[in-house]
Amino acid sequence: MIDRIHIEQLDLQARVGVPASERAEAQRLNLNVTLWPKITKPQDEISDTVSYSEVAGSLKQFVGQGDYKLIETLAEKIAAHLLAEFNLRKVEIEVRKFVLPNAAYVSVTAVREGEGT
Repeated sequence: MIDRIHIEQLDLQARVGVPASERAEAQRLNLNVTLWPKITKPQDEISDTVSYSEVAGSLKQFVGQGDYKLIETLAEKIAAHLLAEFNLRKVEIEVRKFVLPNAAYVSVTAVREGEGT
């Protein structure tokens, strides 16, 4: 059984922020994504697992097409999207935003489980 798959510091562009001026241009976000696949017995075939390449591509498209005020909302929507699109038991999403001048970043984390888990 695969316990988890982790994507560390995936850089994406998104329109996010409370003031409209902050959402006017896409800005850099950084995601840490942990996936717990429903796969019980991998057989060394990509079809037997969750493709982290497909997950990354899906996230780039999903995040890029939205307009969000809060990174909390974005993290929640990302978690729901991944659970709906991929064969997952559980996801953990950390969204990092680089907005405060005296801090490396601000982040939120959402941990969600799929139905029947």
